[in-house]
Amino acid sequence: MSGRGASGAKPAAVALPLSRPSLTRGPSSPAEGGGKADVPQRIWPDALLAAHLLATDPHGFGGAVVRAGPGPVRERWLDGLRAALAPGTPWRRLPPGIGDDSLLGGLDLAATLAAGRSVARAGLLAETDGGLIVVPMAERLPPGIAARLAGALDTGTASERRARFGLVLLDEGEGDETVAEALADRVAFRIDLSGVGIAHCDAPAVAAVNTEVGTPEADPLGTLCRLAEALGIASLRGPILAARVARALAADGPIGTDAITAAARLVLASRATRLPAPEEAPPEETEAPPPPSEEDGPTDQATDPAPADAAEDRVLAAVRAAIPANLLDQLLAGGVRLSTAKAGRVGQPAAARTGRPIGSRRGDPRRGRLDPLATLRAAAPWQALRRAEGETRPIVVRRDDLRIRILRQRTETTTVFCVDASGSAALERLAEAKGAVELLLAEAYVRRDRVALVAFRGAGAELVLPPTRSLIRAKRGLSGLPGGGGTPLAAGIDAALTVALGVRRGGSRPVIVLLTDGRANVARSGEGGRARAGQEALQAARALRTAGVPALVIDTGARGEGARSVADAMAARYLVLPRADAGLLSAAVRAAL
Repeated sequence: MSGRGASGAKPAAVALPLSRPSLTRGPSSPAEGGGKADVPQRIWPDALLAAHLLATDPHGFGGAVVRAGPGPVRERWLDGLRAALAPGTPWRRLPPGIGDDSLLGGLDLAATLAAGRSVARAGLLAETDGGLIVVPMAERLPPGIAARLAGALDTGTASERRARFGLVLLDEGEGDETVAEALADRVAFRIDLSGVGIAHCDAPAVAAVNTEVGTPEADPLGTLCRLAEALGIASLRGPILAARVARALAADGPIGTDAITAAARLVLASRATRLPAPEEAPPEETEAPPPPSEEDGPTDQATDPAPADAAEDRVLAAVRAAIPANLLDQLLAGGVRLSTAKAGRVGQPAAARTGRPIGSRRGDPRRGRLDPLATLRAAAPWQALRRAEGETRPIVVRRDDLRIRILRQRTETTTVFCVDASGSAALERLAEAKGAVELLLAEAYVRRDRVALVAFRGAGAELVLPPTRSLIRAKRGLSGLPGGGGTPLAAGIDAALTVALGVRRGGSRPVIVLLTDGRANVARSGEGGRARAGQEALQAARALRTAGVPALVIDTGARGEGARSVADAMAARYLVLPRADAGLLSAAVRAAL
């Protein structure tokens, strides 16, 4: 087993704090001094140790995830890490919104346009070869950038002439918002400074000490693998990185029990997904083993596994004490582990490259669609001045002249039909609604729209057709729709609003089309009574107006009294179509949209 970096260089001696409380053998119970009040005192020395280890070989250890908000504690740790780096080690900060060309390198657009030939430039990864890249707000890193950083960590070897670097992922998330597991799994250290105060950072001076203490381990990698299995760590990167840490702690000597314990505390404890299974108590009375016979041959007394098992138990107890308190509480309560981070901003749409052009603006054509005519118009007034400067090209275009198109994408519209399926005229209204839905769906593919259908009758409402643009599915859902019964208008409006809000959360634009005569006679509770049912219907209509969902009320009654008041309450467009067929209804909906 070798714990050296990918380049084969031997890490330098590790500088550790002079006072190392619970550094290698953490207390296994609060009675031994490991209560929650002592947690910050134990976290900060481990954080300093991780910083000094990372400074010796940034690429070999991959980096660290530092979960803490902006403040003096995090800055103190970053200052200690930067001071521990060798002189001249690159230290870069990942800019927000960085592109692939700036990260990986590529064409230098400004220099290319000025020189009239292709000019390449090195990316941020190449500039940080052998150093560290600090990633602020790493929990919101876009998925593409996270994937490229993870790939660069895997392939950054000297044989491939790739950049070799480490990452400092500053996690400022709250609750379940964490760094993407693809990146966190590739770095050795996960440090949580959330509960550490500035008073805990006044550690003594740092001096070089010898960590080659404890009994030498015969199979350190096997011990770390068994510990990882006991803690529920599925990825092999955990024990591999822990082995590199143990090798660095042992320096040139053999890897001892204390080095294994410290490596497990620093690397494996924060990756645990379960508590180690408790050992079964031995039976009170056991039969003595039979004496060995001469046929069995001589026994090897040197292979007694008791000392090795005792050492592993001590290491496991120390790692158990180093498991983060919040994770330990969740594991003891049977809860699930923190969810994997969602890289990037949730719900943020990707940059649109399709749509109808509505203009142009200055920008990089690699992040949009170049508008040649607008670019030439912007460069034309400067041609005489640029030729006077000695340019011999027919048309001189510079970076400030480049224009990209502004594209407007049409937002998908979902029409939610809310149909009154009650009363004697239910069959006619349902037939009209079914025909209108089929006519609208026939054009849905061209307009990229969807249609949903909510029917209310009897004591409640029912979602007959979820949002879809499939005509076959719509016909199947509409074919068996029954009619008759009371008019629970409030329940129908509530159900349509629920569907519309779900559509809005999905990024589409909802529109509600209500077909009713407005004469509600069933309340939300299912009880009859026109007065209470009418009040609840108006209340549901006002709630729809408050939600800001556009609506269209089509009055299918003869008098036009109840439906108009509902339309006024929800601030909707009102149409009277008592004898409308499917074609007129579909045309009215298209005109209203």
